Amino acid sequence: MTAAASSGALAGPILCVVGARPNFMKMAPILRALSDHEPPLPYLLVHTGQHYDQDMSDRLFDDLGLPRPDINLEVGSATHAVQTAEVMRRFEPVVDAHHPSCVVVVGDVNSTLACTLVAAKKGVPVAHVEAGLRSHDRQMPEEVNRVVTDQLADRLYTTERCAADNLAKEGIAAGRVCFAGNVMIDSLLANRAHARPAAASLQAHGIDPLLLDGPRGYGVVTLHRPSNVDDAAMLEHLLGVLGKVSEALPLVFALHPRTRANIERFGLQRLIAPQRMALLPPQGYLEMLGLMDRATLVLTDSGGLQEETTALGVPCLTLRENTERPITIDQGTNTLVGRDATAILDNVGLILEGRGKRGRVPERWDGRAAERIADDLWQWLRTTEPR
Repeated sequence: MTAAASSGALAGPILCVVGARPNFMKMAPILRALSDHEPPLPYLLVHTGQHYDQDMSDRLFDDLGLPRPDINLEVGSATHAVQTAEVMRRFEPVVDAHHPSCVVVVGDVNSTLACTLVAAKKGVPVAHVEAGLRSHDRQMPEEVNRVVTDQLADRLYTTERCAADNLAKEGIAAGRVCFAGNVMIDSLLANRAHARPAAASLQAHGIDPLLLDGPRGYGVVTLHRPSNVDDAAMLEHLLGVLGKVSEALPLVFALHPRTRANIERFGLQRLIAPQRMALLPPQGYLEMLGLMDRATLVLTDSGGLQEETTALGVPCLTLRENTERPITIDQGTNTLVGRDATAILDNVGLILEGRGKRGRVPERWDGRAAERIADDLWQWLRTTEPR
């Protein structure tokens, strides 16, 4: 057990679940807050192994100061159905063995849903961190995970006020919801001073850091969603648009493994201009933070990067038709441009002219969300009747 259990106030440890890369950034500040709480709240860290790149997982744990998992289910990659089922199969004995006071899940990955289902069927309370976010697109697997998790969760911690409206429309009582703020931003603020300089990240992969020193700076690109990278025509289209962007602004492209594999599978390497577009392997948290912090703009289909660029004040163009994080558009630096070449290039032009969105940091994105969660969780668990 990673945190002290001396208080004896809880019926059992809190099982804190991580599965894929975005979970790590959200869980790190929560674990610190549980340990720093008075009294300390005992927990066990369960890694489902959904993120199956061991080297990358190790780097993320080190970068974020996360303790090594108490339990690793080592599920690995599979289809959504198989992966969800396998997490459930392996998580159930953990619940049986440790009699947790509750299960804390974060985000919207398959592990989030799977562990919620197990806990709910076992009568163990579930707390969902990052509840109520909606893209209103049920074709996104993550959207299905969000909706079902929120229906089953007993305590729902939101990152923005409009999330409570989404939950209310789905029949979730306001008394189950707590507006805590954004734990992703807790991690960002805690680690910003330790971010790796962008030039060092390029040099580590044999790329001349002078690429970053142009008069307009540089842009950062990430693409990983199946709707963008699994279809040959769509990926070719997007790479062509990025090629045009790179004529005005050098780009650093952190390539997700599935994106790199599909570029090779579809024979699209010809669309990469190495003198204007630096290709990097998946980056560690501190490397990615350093790349974004000094960027002129970010082009992405990632949900987390929409939030991080808003906190950093860096203009972001989201290459999707919808977003579950509308606050990054309404208040932050994000612009939804879809896959439309004209919209992308026009917005890049505005940013390079100094007319990009700067926005403001949303309410309770202040580095203390995890503290609020720990305080509320303690009070809630002390007053929650066992199922």
